[in-house]
Amino acid sequence: VQLQASGGGLVQPGGSLRLSCSSSGRTLSHYAVAWFRQAPGKEREIVAVISRSGGSTHHSDSVKGRFTVSRDGANLVTLRMNSLKPEDTAVYYCAARDRAISSGIYYTGYDYWGQGTQVTVSS
Repeated sequence: VQLQASGGGLVQPGGSLRLSCSSSGRTLSHYAVAWFRQAPGKEREIVAVISRSGGSTHHSDSVKGRFTVSRDGANLVTLRMNSLKPEDTAVYYCAARDRAISSGIYYTGYDYWGQGTQVTVSS
């Protein structure tokens, strides 16, 4: 399984971006999927998680109300990011976890990782 993350870029504070994650091989509908981010000099942090079914989600406190994770079809997970702040600047990674029940939300144990996409929020 290879994950492809895309959609990053440069945006002004208050702007929006949409990140996409898809897989080659087995579709993402077989996995719990999460978005992580890592800013320079900081540890990687989890941003959002969606269950295999898509019926359960979790968003970190730092993005709650601004970011939304969703499944859009069998092989696409989208992270919609609104009201972006400079502190959202980071490389964003999508990850997939194989051992996942349909409604499970997981914060660790991800098996597959995308290559990362840069998000820069700056005026």
